[in-house]
Amino acid sequence: MDLFNWDIISNLLPYDGEVYYYGQVLNTQRSLYYYQQLLQQIDWKNDEAIIFGKRIITKRKVAWYGEKPFEYTYSKTTKLALLWTKELLELKAIVEENTGETFNSCLLNLYHNGEEGMAWHSDAEKDLKKNGAIASLSFGAARKFSFKHKENKQKIDVILEKGSLLVMKGTTQTHWLHRLPPTKKVITPRINLTFRTIIEQ
Repeated sequence: MDLFNWDIISNLLPYDGEVYYYGQVLNTQRSLYYYQQLLQQIDWKNDEAIIFGKRIITKRKVAWYGEKPFEYTYSKTTKLALLWTKELLELKAIVEENTGETFNSCLLNLYHNGEEGMAWHSDAEKDLKKNGAIASLSFGAARKFSFKHKENKQKIDVILEKGSLLVMKGTTQTHWLHRLPPTKKVITPRINLTFRTIIEQ
């Protein structure tokens, strides 16, 4: 995807935000290469959350990387960023070239199969740049990704293919929730990279 094709990528949301799906920005061979590298080299950990005062450990695994040891707090738990790997820097450059945005951190998710997903939420933590872009790069199994308007409950779905890029920006996090719905149809893993901008307090 080169710079001159920006104008043909339309906003998936009808109002109150901006979501752009660029499709596959990495071909099958490169996508498989990065999938294998990320699977092997990233310091994956089971995610933790405090829900109704109880500490929950998820099957889904996560990792938090950045240009410095940023703190990032969500679900009432705080993570400290590990420094970029070579592969993450390469992928960050690809994302920045395609989107025209810049990022200083990345939250990675490893879903072992379709039964692991993510509930409705918005990425509006105080650590994140307000109305900043969040770029989602997907590897492995294709999965449905859903948006729901916070007030009128309108829903928008998109299938995220391997090697594909999706960007949320503007007031999306203010007005829309998003989730990765679970499915029994998918039996292989998916790795998702969400590049973000942390604002140090």
